[in-house]
Amino acid sequence: MSVFRRLEQTIESTFDRGFRRAFRSQLQPVELARKLAREMDLNKTISVNKVYVPNEYTVHLSEPDNASFESYQATLVQELVSYLDAHARSSGFSLIATPTVTIATDNALRVGEFGISCRMVDAPAQDTASPAEMPLGAVAVPVIATPPPLATENAALAGVSGTQVISAAEVEAAGLTTEAMTIIMNGQRFPISARVTSIGRSKERDIVVPDGNVSRDHCEIRHVGYDYFLIDLESTNGISVNGHPVTRHALAHGDVITLGATELRVEVS
Repeated sequence: MSVFRRLEQTIESTFDRGFRRAFRSQLQPVELARKLAREMDLNKTISVNKVYVPNEYTVHLSEPDNASFESYQATLVQELVSYLDAHARSSGFSLIATPTVTIATDNALRVGEFGISCRMVDAPAQDTASPAEMPLGAVAVPVIATPPPLATENAALAGVSGTQVISAAEVEAAGLTTEAMTIIMNGQRFPISARVTSIGRSKERDIVVPDGNVSRDHCEIRHVGYDYFLIDLESTNGISVNGHPVTRHALAHGDVITLGATELRVEVS
C-alpha cells in the first residue's frame, strides 16, 4: 500500500494557495499531492483547442519536514509525479513534457509550512524522440506506467498513463505566458513586473503608501514561478489579506491587502 493511500482517509482539510501554517507539527505527504494538483488547476492556460498546465513543480519545505521524508524521498517524488500525470489526464489537460517534482529546503519556513512553485518547460533531451519517430518541431514525451491513483474518490484515474505529445507550433499558438499582476491603490495602478517589488511609506519603495501607520519598509511582493507572494518585512502594524492577518501569502485575483488604513487591491489578468 502506498504512502498516500494509508494517509488519505485521515486528512480532510483544505489548504490555501502557496505557503501555509499547519495546525500540527508533522507535514503529511498527502497534503503535498493535493496542493500540487490544486496548483496545476490554478495555473492552466486555455488555448483554442487545448488546456495547457505546468509540468515542472518545486515543493519548498522546512528543513525538519524535508528531513522527515529523506528515507523515502525517491518513492515520494515518483508517486507525486504519477499523481500529477493522472490528474492531468483525467482533467483533459495537455502537458508539454512528463511532470517533474523537486523537493527543496527553504530555511525561512517553519515546521508545517510549505510552498509550491511551478512552470512550463520543454522536455529534457532524453525525453525527445529521434527525427524518424516524430514530426519536425514536436516535443516527445515517453509513456510511463502509472501506479494506482492517490485517492479512490475519482475512479476515472484508474489505469491512466503517459502524457500528450504536442508540437512546438502548438505551444507557440497557445500563447503560453505568465499571468500579469497589477496592484491598485487609491485608483492608481502599479503593474508588477520585477522579481521583487517593495512596498512601504518610504519614497524609495517601488509602491509608496502615504500612510502614517505603514512602516517605511513594510512588505514586498516576490514573483516566484507562476506565483506572487506577499511577504511581511517585520513591519510595526503587520499586514492582512481579505481581513486575515498574514506574514506570507500567495496572492490571487481579487485579494484586498490592508496596510495601516490603506487598502490595495490585487488584479490578475
